[in-house]
Amino acid sequence: MITKDVENKISEQKTTRPPIVVVLGHVDHGKSSLLEAIREDFKITAKESGGITQHIGAYMAEHKGKVLTFIDTPGHELFSAMRSRGAKVADIAVLVVAADESVRPQTIEAISQIKKAGIPMVVAIHKIDKPEANPQRVKQELAQHEVMVESFGGNVPAIETSATTRQGIQELLEMILLVAELENVSAKETGAGQGTIIESHLDPKRGPTATLLVENGTVQVGDFIATKSTFGKVRILEDFQGQAMRQALPSMPAAALGFLQAPFIGEEFRVFETEKAAREFVDTAAPKKRQAKSPSASPNATKVGVIVKADVAGSLEALETALSTIGKEETVLEIVGSGVGEIGENDVKLARSAAASILGFKTKVSASALDLAEKENIRVETFDIIYELIERARTIVEESRRDQGGREDIGELRVLAIFLVDKTRQVIGGKVAEGEIRKGLKTEIARGGEVVGKGKLTNLQKDKKDVSVVEKGSECGLSFEAAERIQVGDELHFFIERAPKAK
Repeated sequence: MITKDVENKISEQKTTRPPIVVVLGHVDHGKSSLLEAIREDFKITAKESGGITQHIGAYMAEHKGKVLTFIDTPGHELFSAMRSRGAKVADIAVLVVAADESVRPQTIEAISQIKKAGIPMVVAIHKIDKPEANPQRVKQELAQHEVMVESFGGNVPAIETSATTRQGIQELLEMILLVAELENVSAKETGAGQGTIIESHLDPKRGPTATLLVENGTVQVGDFIATKSTFGKVRILEDFQGQAMRQALPSMPAAALGFLQAPFIGEEFRVFETEKAAREFVDTAAPKKRQAKSPSASPNATKVGVIVKADVAGSLEALETALSTIGKEETVLEIVGSGVGEIGENDVKLARSAAASILGFKTKVSASALDLAEKENIRVETFDIIYELIERARTIVEESRRDQGGREDIGELRVLAIFLVDKTRQVIGGKVAEGEIRKGLKTEIARGGEVVGKGKLTNLQKDKKDVSVVEKGSECGLSFEAAERIQVGDELHFFIERAPKAK
């Protein structure tokens, strides 16, 4: 158990410091359950809600008198940038691969991040208790991605683990400590503290709060501290269990209060002797806010405004990245405002002036903001699951597109074969390249990028059965009425024309 003597234990490791271990892997492969097993075995408590890990959390464990720091990184693909930063600040990476599923897309991404960071890797072949577990397949597939485990003649240790039975947990910790010893992980404990911001948010009661991961030196209460975006004086330091600390030593994660504003995650922080020196470290030319990219839009595109608020900076960053891709050429989603913390009256006022909706992720809405939003008829919605917020944003854009009227493209089919041509109809075969096609839609025939005719879909078959809808990627047969003779290679564009919604 991590107790008040953790500082003494770290200080005892004179030339070395606790290894910082990043845990990477595909979503649902059991990263969080593995860390939870470690926390439970060592009676570590942590403030974290269930479900998908929405932002980087840091935890410490003690094994055989040695202290280790773990960084738990989110598994969902939206948090790629955060996972990358996690790899860069760590000494050792644990790659978690589910024994019943083997290598998946985010496993491959994690391997790439580990190699770029240049840190040693330990593979945890997890969920070994599952009946479908096949560790040999995991090792073979890892070898295909140039990760050669020791039993395959390589130098990467692989431990079979289970959060359910606790198999391999002790062995994993021992292996991490052995790798750390071989790597000779060290740091200076004296002098001004320096490290990385691994999380940041605005606490409505306590103000800007940042999670520091100290890499060298010491951070103490009362120190002047700065990043390139902000500075302040450390008023409070808390460990990962929420207990007050006097100082944070190398490899210790600590929540720090005292910044003038919430710093950006991934920023380097430094401790300075004076407030003036800290203030001067701030880059006044640095942008105060990242601008999210918008999808490509035509000059006359309609922009659907949205304001996004989130609990922490990491979640906000992931949301801005995902939302910036929503929309098509004629209608796009525009983030007119964003931030961390509670949804307040100023957010509602901005939404009123920009004719925008407000979407919040794991954040609250003040009573005054709710009252004002109701009076102004401003849409305010909050979500605890990131996917649901993104889907809601897509729905808002779709609703706006329908309200505007005009043409809405539904699907596109590429003609692969001509089966029959007579006076009244043509029977063709094709593959749906985009969207979906269904009976009742208007259709254009395109050849060489130009529209050469229009037609009517009279019947649709898939696997020799009549159907009403065929989705992207599927092949199908069509009975078609058109004056223009369809040719192999033509594209059929299916669309709807709507009248504008009455106001």
